[in-house]
Amino acid sequence: MKKTIITALAALTLSATAAAEFPEKDLQGIIQWGAGGSTDTVMRSVTPHAEDILGRDIIMTNKTGGVGAIATKYVNAMKADGYTLLMGAENPQMYKVLGLADIDYGDMIPINVLARGIPIFVARNDAPYNNMKELVEYAKAHPGEVKTGSTGPGGLTSIVLAMLKAQTEVDFTGVPYDGDGPALTALQGGAIDVMPAVLGAAIEHVKAGRMKVIGLVDTQANPLLPDTAPITDTFPGFNSYLPWGPFFGVFVKQGTPDEAVEKLVAAYAKAAEHPDFKDLMDKRGFTIMSLSGDSAKQFLDNYRSVSSWIVYDGGFAKHSPEEFGIKRPE
Repeated sequence: MKKTIITALAALTLSATAAAEFPEKDLQGIIQWGAGGSTDTVMRSVTPHAEDILGRDIIMTNKTGGVGAIATKYVNAMKADGYTLLMGAENPQMYKVLGLADIDYGDMIPINVLARGIPIFVARNDAPYNNMKELVEYAKAHPGEVKTGSTGPGGLTSIVLAMLKAQTEVDFTGVPYDGDGPALTALQGGAIDVMPAVLGAAIEHVKAGRMKVIGLVDTQANPLLPDTAPITDTFPGFNSYLPWGPFFGVFVKQGTPDEAVEKLVAAYAKAAEHPDFKDLMDKRGFTIMSLSGDSAKQFLDNYRSVSSWIVYDGGFAKHSPEEFGIKRPE
């Protein structure tokens, strides 16, 4: 009995020591979307500062496909040890109602909900419309002819288009891409005509004259787009959805040891305060949130509620949010 107790105490001591020394090796950062997009930009700008704090490299890999579900399932299949981070956007919060996966961020631990963005509509420079009213009028006169870029069901593009269709009953033809980076490249080349995108991903293209902004999906003007009116000025019905926008966060699998979670939370919270990261987010039109713990969970639950009911009311959800205990927002 004495030997058993000593052995157990030794094991507990070794376990506590190992946890306290986290991280003992480099980590993986699995990015849901392709290179050059908004999620990729946020993660690659903040993570080097977290690496400095952790004292280890975080090897970032873009693992695209399945509207981010491939990356999410990959991380969920790994050991819950804190060494594999999911770097994602808003899409998983609609996986269940869309039938894409049986997990969402509610089944993971939020390390940091870093930032959120504001959606805009961008169009190719030679498109025959310069604002949302003209786009809708053109689309109604040419049903199915306007090609819109899409990052798949549940993403920013699909939800914003669902909002627009609910208000205007327009008919577009969607063209899918693995992230907003590739879709914005396609827009520049004329493969698509218009696309809802996050301001932070498109602003540099707009400044360089590679595309034009035709709509701001918000309730108030934005200093980065002083000549673009909020969409609520043209379509007041959008007030029932807004403010709304994509977000970007770092997550780990449920069951990850508390010590690892605490160190990762502290590292990314500090990284989000770095002047270089804050400056880039400001220039790109992102709002830094830096939420963890209960604050992050509350934000994620609210986002899931609003977005799940939008896609359900829009007619392209496979399941009712009620099946998963997701209440309609009040």
